[in-house]
Amino acid sequence: MPHPLVTASELAALLDNAATGGTPVRVLDVRWSLGGPAGLPLYSKGHIPGAVYVDLDTELAGHGEPEEGRHPLPTAADFQAAARRWGLNAGDTVVIYDNWNSLAACRAWWLLRYMGAADVRVLDGALPAWTAAGHPLTEGTDDMTNATPGSISLSAGHEPVLNADDAASLPESGVLLDARAGERYRGETEPIDPRAGHIPGAISAPTSGNLDDAGHFLDSDTLRERYVALGVDVDRAVGVYCGSGVTAAHDALALTVAGFRPALFPGSWSAWANQPERPVTTGATP
Repeated sequence: MPHPLVTASELAALLDNAATGGTPVRVLDVRWSLGGPAGLPLYSKGHIPGAVYVDLDTELAGHGEPEEGRHPLPTAADFQAAARRWGLNAGDTVVIYDNWNSLAACRAWWLLRYMGAADVRVLDGALPAWTAAGHPLTEGTDDMTNATPGSISLSAGHEPVLNADDAASLPESGVLLDARAGERYRGETEPIDPRAGHIPGAISAPTSGNLDDAGHFLDSDTLRERYVALGVDVDRAVGVYCGSGVTAAHDALALTVAGFRPALFPGSWSAWANQPERPVTTGATP
């Protein structure tokens, strides 16, 4: 599997190579944040040349009952149709970015991997890394409207997932990580979901611990040290969850860089908290 991160200079080189007949590169703009400004107007004001905008709520998530969580996985058919709209073909290199410390981009990375795309990467440092390196942006939506539909074939199940029962039992034999901010893990605040706290046995692993001060992912050795200190071991299963299955993918990418293969709980806390029979733990300990 290709390394899941690419630098701005590496992306520029990939695009130059594609322009001269090399491996095609499809760049996806997944600007989104919970309660933040809409991503499409930001895309229109300036995006990486050739990038296509991807809407997280409608294209990277399905819709179901509250007990399925706020961002359940889309069906394979729906996701394949979206990926073809973006212009994806088998064999393409896909590079994804956002402007939110790669939190939304990692959701797209994980979902494409889960659906079977072979070469998917995240722009390390997100859009600020591209502009800081002096690379240009393009205005408008022509890169979307002029995108040639692709023919990629996708199917679900290429990355491991957890359901609520799996998440409940995992701490007995492996490690379950909670990617949310510490105050939500501890149950001190819960701005969105009906109950506060965390899944019993889960260990707090906020996504902020994956990045340096500039928003770049830490190197593989440092990430490995981080997760080993949290109890992760190659001989035990590791799972990740967050609020609704979006930012957990950030921990999943970091764990992948560190040499582990995590399972993701797509429903995450928003699914768990909407199932009244599920127990809840508060405080700083699992």
